[in-house]
Amino acid sequence: MQPNAAERLPSAGIPPKFIVPNITARYPSLIALQSTRCGGVSEGPFASLNVGINTEDNHESVKENTERLCSAAGIKPENMVYSDQVHGTEILSAEKPGRYHGYDAIITDRKDLFLCVFTADCYPVMLFDHRHNAVAAVHAGWKGSAGEIVIKTIAAMQKQFHSNPEECCAYIGAGITAEAYEVSHDVAKEFSSDNSRRSLLSQEKYMLDLRTINYQQLLASGISESNIEQSPYCTSGNSDLFFSYRRDNGKTGRMVSLIGVRSL
Repeated sequence: MQPNAAERLPSAGIPPKFIVPNITARYPSLIALQSTRCGGVSEGPFASLNVGINTEDNHESVKENTERLCSAAGIKPENMVYSDQVHGTEILSAEKPGRYHGYDAIITDRKDLFLCVFTADCYPVMLFDHRHNAVAAVHAGWKGSAGEIVIKTIAAMQKQFHSNPEECCAYIGAGITAEAYEVSHDVAKEFSSDNSRRSLLSQEKYMLDLRTINYQQLLASGISESNIEQSPYCTSGNSDLFFSYRRDNGKTGRMVSLIGVRSL
């Protein structure tokens, strides 16, 4: 019998595994990462590095996983900023750490605040304006993408921090790719026909390309193609690395994508 994905995961004794965008090499004060599911203490469908605050996992396990990840990243958990996400387009301008509600994007120009979004198929998009030390973390599912949350977040950075999109960098983290993301016609019609194609399994379904949709929103906002980095991973297709809400029928953990500028 083949072991399931959770059983094949590394044991809790290994350090948390996370992905760091290449942009951080250029800016020593910038911390940005997307966690994986590897290197935590959670069990079962949440194995093992589940940091989802609204999952059915044991609360103490989520707390331990968060502390492990923060320790490995060199930050303090009490400096995290996060929200109970609602698949909307509201943007929080953060001035202090803590847990909020109703926001799917967070921006700040305060040092030592680490902005977080949680995903398990939706796309995390992180933004950095090096001139003003401003950052953003965006949770972009299909509803947020249809509401142009990336465009709205960049506009908020322009208004509040005087960010110039041409000087900003962006990272699109791992999410569910078009090959695995089947949606209804009602969802597909919210987007340009260029961003979806009919499913090979059902003529009533479409395969939606959320990654390209958010990439196009970055370009439309004025961010240069050369300043956009995209994760090559599909959350659904890499069960050893990522949680996937769609693949795991809703009972699964969450990854976190976080970004912030630390004091040197």
